[in-house]
Amino acid sequence: MRRALDLAWRGWGRVHPNPLVGAVVLADGKIVGEGFHAEFGGPHAEPRALAAAGARARGATLVSTLEPCDHQGKQPPCTEAILRAGVSRVVVALPDPNPAAAGGAARLRAGGVAVEIGLLREEAEAQNGAFLHRFREPARPWVVLKLATSLDFRIADADGRSRWISGAEARDYVHWLRAGFDGIAIGVGTARADDPRLSVRGAVDVRVSPTRVVFDRRLELPRELGLVQTARETPTVVVADPGASADRARGLEAAGVTVRRASTLARALEALREAGLTSLLVEGGGGLAGALLDAGLVDRFHWIQSPLWLGDRGVPAVRGLASPPIADAARWRVVERRALGSDTLLVVERG
Repeated sequence: MRRALDLAWRGWGRVHPNPLVGAVVLADGKIVGEGFHAEFGGPHAEPRALAAAGARARGATLVSTLEPCDHQGKQPPCTEAILRAGVSRVVVALPDPNPAAAGGAARLRAGGVAVEIGLLREEAEAQNGAFLHRFREPARPWVVLKLATSLDFRIADADGRSRWISGAEARDYVHWLRAGFDGIAIGVGTARADDPRLSVRGAVDVRVSPTRVVFDRRLELPRELGLVQTARETPTVVVADPGASADRARGLEAAGVTVRRASTLARALEALREAGLTSLLVEGGGGLAGALLDAGLVDRFHWIQSPLWLGDRGVPAVRGLASPPIADAARWRVVERRALGSDTLLVVERG
């Protein structure tokens, strides 16, 4: 199953909004075939693994990170391929939450195949957080906060400079991370200070470039920024208060920016979901990060910690967050810890 999970990651940035899925075929305790879902609309992991195994799949065990589908979509049902191959046993990490595709385990059992579900389930759930969220909380996108900070949790120095807190390996990781999201969001302060491209560069040839989102309550985003000037090339959305200036909105819209209005952050996320964004990577600044955390609207947090100190005059990574007593503070679950060159990555999610 760990090999299947590793294979599934190869679809990152290419299969969204479909799930990441990997599969291996085991015969006599050895892997004889493996596959992964590589492209949205393309062949699924299980048929690819079975095709690689060929005749050796008969009587073998198929290990898959997700329950095989039992419906005709862009591809035929995976259950048909499994039954044709003569597999005797299927081991699955996660049941499929999609009602349109679920039922594969029952179909296989009816066909005489032994099915087990739940092996490394937590790891599989962490891998497909965005996909699972669509069925658990469909009203808003899956929200992931990513911050690169100093040891004292600062995102910029006393003069507002943030390039570069983290090292090259960490920045490569951020580009990889961006590839798996529908949208990348920042606050207007970050937009004004850095005018970031919010693009995906590096190892992943992303299938669809993420939409750029700026939270800008009063529509103060300068029109001369590159974010605005390139809005006709890369979809760009500004989220503002209902009462923000209509003249400013028209100016941004004339440049190709889509302006959406919402009275609260929760409603803003609902508006983004209605626009088709199922996952959102938030990259700061401190006010937006604090407001989302305080409202309970962050599902996962990627923290890149760099080994430097920026002191009391440095820009705080989070502002406006309430201070509960220790006994009442929510403790998040650790998903991952690892080094990124000289930096450290910690990934946690709501318990």
